[in-house]
Amino acid sequence: MVQEQSALQTSPPEKLSGFEWWRRSLLYRTGLGMSDNEKAQFEHDYREKHMNTNCELCDENRDWMLRYSPSVRFMMDHVNKLGGNLSTQNIICDKCDDLKGGGFHPKYGILLCSNWIQDKWQLEDVLTHELVHAYDHLKFKVDLTDLKHHACTEIRASMLSGECRIMREIQKTGLSNFGGKFQDCIKRRAVLSVAANPNCKNQETAQQVVDTVWKSCFNDTRPFERVYR
Repeated sequence: MVQEQSALQTSPPEKLSGFEWWRRSLLYRTGLGMSDNEKAQFEHDYREKHMNTNCELCDENRDWMLRYSPSVRFMMDHVNKLGGNLSTQNIICDKCDDLKGGGFHPKYGILLCSNWIQDKWQLEDVLTHELVHAYDHLKFKVDLTDLKHHACTEIRASMLSGECRIMREIQKTGLSNFGGKFQDCIKRRAVLSVAANPNCKNQETAQQVVDTVWKSCFNDTRPFERVYR
């Protein structure tokens, strides 16, 4: 997928080859559908895969955020009210080969990329971002094969997660265009994510789709009452 340097990125499920590993990991943890030989092989593969990664620290930071982060707790509450069943059982830290930050899958839950997330505050933004996707999936029946749906949920996730805070953008890009930094960041991230959708022809198409849905999706702050920039 197309990546932005130092950006928190997500992808539609079709692009996340790591989800197959994730599926096997969940089967292993629950003990369902795996023979003793398959479990033994997976244990070996798991040890090899997780050498020199930050999975333990990622798990600790995830658990801390689930207990104490206002944004994560708020979004978890609203996802649960819509019938979601997210927990530490399906909010998983793992090594990611082909994406940065994390991803949401309606069937498997949330993936946090332990080899890319640098600290717990970055994890807070990533997790909140993916929880917005989970909320949108339950609330609005998002279809990621529809580029307008994809663009809208990406706009909302970047807007509501805090990853485009103005002070963070100033640190990265300086004081120029101060008033437009928040919106520029959201648009940039949404375009990159939509461009990575296999149903999107190119980045120009992604830009057009984001522009088409921008006004309605940027002004939709549900379930938050307002957005702090």
